[in-house]
Amino acid sequence: MARTRGVRRTGLAGPAALVFLALVALAAIAAPFLVSGDPLDLVAPPLVAPFTDPAHPLGSDTLGRDVLSGLVYGARISMSVAAAASVGAIGLGLIVGTLAGFLGGLADDALMRVTEAVQTVPTFLIALALVSVLGPAASSVVIAIALSSWPASARLVRAEVRRVRTLDFVAGCRAIGLSPLRIAFREVLPNALAPVIALAGIVVASAILIESALSFLGLGDANAVSWGGMVAAGRSAIRTAPFLVVIPGIAIALTVLAVTLAADWIAGRLAVERPPA
Repeated sequence: MARTRGVRRTGLAGPAALVFLALVALAAIAAPFLVSGDPLDLVAPPLVAPFTDPAHPLGSDTLGRDVLSGLVYGARISMSVAAAASVGAIGLGLIVGTLAGFLGGLADDALMRVTEAVQTVPTFLIALALVSVLGPAASSVVIAIALSSWPASARLVRAEVRRVRTLDFVAGCRAIGLSPLRIAFREVLPNALAPVIALAGIVVASAILIESALSFLGLGDANAVSWGGMVAAGRSAIRTAPFLVVIPGIAIALTVLAVTLAADWIAGRLAVERPPA
């Protein structure tokens, strides 16, 4: 009952968050049709204020680039990098957590010591170091975020796998002669995924923030527009044209909030509908 009330308290926040994310994704995919020209092109006088020129509804930056174009194309980079990095991080976490939780013993100890070693260093510092070594590019940012964000999912999956492996159906799988790896990844892991949904939202939200921070520091792809890069470009004029920082900042904040609410809502629905073990 308590869990059901928790889901009801979210009201329409979860579905609204999903709709918002769908619109952001649609805008990113349809960017060439929604705005014209390259977002890096100089198409207007510098520092046109928002809502003063119909041709540039959100104004222009210090160089005369259209802010709306940057916002739409920036969604492509920010969302695609965050999504790819999150898939990599969660995938690596699933492998490590499943092996550690199912095998136990020395394998569990070794994998958890590696996980703890990575987790003791702040995620952003690891990502920053990796991008500095690999070079500023979108692929480097994806690899850096994935390699720095997997420990949380590994620990969660390990705990769930340790719980599921004690259930009767696992003993039945062993009795009919299935190999340990097949039992772990085809029988146990699918039954341990429900809690990972909520964590996935945190990983994606964190990836968006890390990508934005790296772009803000100039470690993103210099040939592409991202929300973090827009904030960095607008900080020099923050007193005279604060909208250059506020607009992409709002985009980052709303997207992170929407990802978190959507993942929490989906996880809550799965928890309510999930039959007791």
